[in-house]
Amino acid sequence: MKVVADLCIVPMGVGPSVSPYVREIKAILDASPLTAEMHANGTNIEGELSEICALVEACEARLSELGVQRVFFTMAFSSRRDKDQAMADKLKAVL
Repeated sequence: MKVVADLCIVPMGVGPSVSPYVREIKAILDASPLTAEMHANGTNIEGELSEICALVEACEARLSELGVQRVFFTMAFSSRRDKDQAMADKLKAVL
């Protein structure tokens, strides 16, 4: 099932700045064939639900390798069955 996901990953217990960890996550997202666009509070990703979930697992695994003991995730999904719709299409419809 193709979806657009809104993902926010927050490493906990690493101090007030999470930038080094977000850079690691961004590298994983950039290496993925999925379309991902970071924004101020997370990342929008489009693709097959199973591929997005695998990508999130890869991000969590990398944080674990870096010694992060606790991670807070939020994810929201949208899908359309009547037509294919990319993130850019959704924005065009309202701008």
